[in-house]
Amino acid sequence: MTQEELFKKLVAHCKEYGFIFPSSEIYDGLSAVYDYGQMGVELKNNIKRYWWDSMTKLHDNIVGIDAAIFMHPRVWEASGHVGAFNDPLIDNKDSKKRYRADVLIEDWIAKQDEKIDKEVEKGRKRFGERFDEEQFRATNPRVAEITAKRNEINTRMAQALNANDLDGLRQIIIDTEIACPISGTRNWTEVRQFNLMFDTKIGSVADGANTIYLRPETAQGIFVNFLNVQKTGRMKIPFGIAQIGKAFRNEIVARQFIFRMREFEQMEMQFFVRPGEELAWFAKWKEARMRWHRALGFGDDNYRFHDHEKLAHYANAAADIEFRFPFGFKEVEGVHSRTDFDLGRHEEFSGKKIRYYDAETGESYIPYVIETSIGVDRMVLQVLSAGYQEEKLENGEERTVLSIPAPLAPVKAAVLPLVKKDGLPEIAHRIKNTLRYDYNIQYDEKDSIGKRYRRQDAIGTPLCITVDHQSAEDGTVTVRDRDTMRQERVNIEAIPALVESKAGMRALLDKLA
Repeated sequence: MTQEELFKKLVAHCKEYGFIFPSSEIYDGLSAVYDYGQMGVELKNNIKRYWWDSMTKLHDNIVGIDAAIFMHPRVWEASGHVGAFNDPLIDNKDSKKRYRADVLIEDWIAKQDEKIDKEVEKGRKRFGERFDEEQFRATNPRVAEITAKRNEINTRMAQALNANDLDGLRQIIIDTEIACPISGTRNWTEVRQFNLMFDTKIGSVADGANTIYLRPETAQGIFVNFLNVQKTGRMKIPFGIAQIGKAFRNEIVARQFIFRMREFEQMEMQFFVRPGEELAWFAKWKEARMRWHRALGFGDDNYRFHDHEKLAHYANAAADIEFRFPFGFKEVEGVHSRTDFDLGRHEEFSGKKIRYYDAETGESYIPYVIETSIGVDRMVLQVLSAGYQEEKLENGEERTVLSIPAPLAPVKAAVLPLVKKDGLPEIAHRIKNTLRYDYNIQYDEKDSIGKRYRRQDAIGTPLCITVDHQSAEDGTVTVRDRDTMRQERVNIEAIPALVESKAGMRALLDKLA
């Protein structure tokens, strides 16, 4: 099965088991907008809790806020979004499809990386135990040729993006002979800029209403509240402000399911530091955020850093944490050193002093900022992509299982009476009621026990608690582990501690602390 086929199966699985639905589906849907179903919203909330607790509970100097989506339009002038929040778009004249020019080039670069990896694997098979990958990459003529061309194009793209050279981007597409995935032709238009912000009106009368914007990021809500939080919380530099909230971008080239959407959710933390110390803090937060991802147990090799060659107008350093999705390595989180650009611009545009008095140095200054920004929806897709497995069992049967981290699982445990009589449902309900205030628990008595196990595997439930006739005799139940399918007898009184040790959020946070 190809990765593309696997991804299509995952998308279908998400709908079948109540994770993610197309928005307004009974009206044929709305492009690049999705709704979270009963399982999806639980997974999403658990991811948000993991992030929020890791920020605000494990760091004494990080607090949270929840800023409004609507903001004064001058906020977006100060931030640069009104004048510069654009994507370079190009159309194929034959298919009439529109693409982001930089994404087309990035996809071409990714294909070159795949070619290099294939050459490396050929060398590994040829030389066996004597294979030295570093030497092979440095000396193999074919690898050297592909690498040189790849690096040249990457450098040209970075230069064109930094210079806003739209003709240069188009020329790269022509030179690399990139074809439209739909028509297969290279009949391209010129590259144009397209602003991504949604606007709307605020006011009681349309003629007298003012234009405002749906926020394209959550960070500005933190910056305009910097003084409010710092003064009321008596915060001392260095400190951070965290926020989870919706953002909106009019993505023309939305694709890959929930990876790129028009309405999405962000988890952002802005960490304020002394000028001159920002790059040291940038390095610390890069490593801290990578630890957060790797603690999920999806394999260290499935993550990598991508340091930006094209820096945003506000940054002096930037890196992405990328995850290996079925469609290749893609960004799940960005770490940026934003300098003092944001607070400085808001001071300029508002006419209000936004300064921090540092009692230790006796100075008053605009703090520098390190940002960590992660997409909730991309994290949901990452967890689902990493966890989705189709397994062939020893008895010849097959099962589909979501092997996602137990603390993030939508349902922590399922309580299953073996039969619907002999007092077993009553025992099962008592167990469920003991757990329901702390965990999301399912009760299921329909179909054979084997089918019920399969249903729980498909939604990622880590533990199945089966109540049988022995339970009525000695107060024990059978607990089945999702990943190993091993079963053990456990006293009913021990179940809460077992669920907490397996699926409680503390098990995950302890890895970070």
